[in-house]
Amino acid sequence: MPVLSEQEIIGKLVDKSIEAFLVGLEIYNKPTIRYRVEGFSFFIINAWELMLKAELIQRGEPIYYRDNPERTLSVNEVIRRIYTDKRQPLRLNLERIIELRNTSTHFITEDYEAAYAPLFQACVLNFAGELNRFHKREISDYIQQNFLMLSATAEPLTNEQIRLKYPAEIAERFIRQANAINVDQEQTASDRFTIPVRQNLYIVRSKKDADFTVRVEKESANPVAIVKDIKNPADTHRYTYHNVIDAVNTRLAASGTVMHYVSGGREHTEFNSYTLQLFIRFYDLKSDERYAYKYVIGDEAPRWTYSQHMIDFIVGEIVKAPDEIIGSLKRQITPGA
Repeated sequence: MPVLSEQEIIGKLVDKSIEAFLVGLEIYNKPTIRYRVEGFSFFIINAWELMLKAELIQRGEPIYYRDNPERTLSVNEVIRRIYTDKRQPLRLNLERIIELRNTSTHFITEDYEAAYAPLFQACVLNFAGELNRFHKREISDYIQQNFLMLSATAEPLTNEQIRLKYPAEIAERFIRQANAINVDQEQTASDRFTIPVRQNLYIVRSKKDADFTVRVEKESANPVAIVKDIKNPADTHRYTYHNVIDAVNTRLAASGTVMHYVSGGREHTEFNSYTLQLFIRFYDLKSDERYAYKYVIGDEAPRWTYSQHMIDFIVGEIVKAPDEIIGSLKRQITPGA
């Protein structure tokens, strides 16, 4: 039996990738399947893995681990090699869906659809674009373009509904993941990360400009009033530790602020885990609920989430003295440092 050429291997990988992609679409858009979210996440990531491994071979790069030639690279490693910028919206999109795929083996995810549908839609269109960019294949040769639009059916649950429906461990994981997606969406603002599906209603003065009409009844026996929202930490403290680092770096870059400090005998310019810890320790940010909130679920170790106020505060302090702030915090925490 003749050995396959490199181009034949690439072709077979791409063919399998397209087939996995189509299976994922069929599962998601079939209304009788309740396993659609989990099934789609499995097949869409498999499609990306095969397609990107074909691209690595095309570039002359190995798809096997050097220290274990019997094992091909993990999908996470392949994504890191192709998309080297960790803040790239397309890469963030894939990493979030991989998290869901991994979660699906342990947790109920039927209600995750509302949170993940915008990621799925972006992922589908990203795949079509990258398939053409890397391998000159048009997905429209295999499926009509209108079938690339996913049919999302789930209504989003509030955090309170999630907590009522699921045990504490599952509910808090669900809320953390949904919050992380929202934070990433705000930071990236790119349709390569999410493509929201939503309807906006606008009140217009002229009846002829309206699609439908509504009426406010002044004489109703059931008056209503606007009340101040009760603040929920899951809503106000949405940032994880790593989200805070990314958000601060994004804000500093947008303002043109470059910080400088020396650590380990080297000069650094990026806000990272080390600098965040200096702020947390010096200002005791975890003791102030304006900035940090501690979750304790059963016997698990405590988990912390952080607010927009914390990011605003840190960025404000850095902008005031970008060349001195880190050195100053370090000296005051560790005198003589």
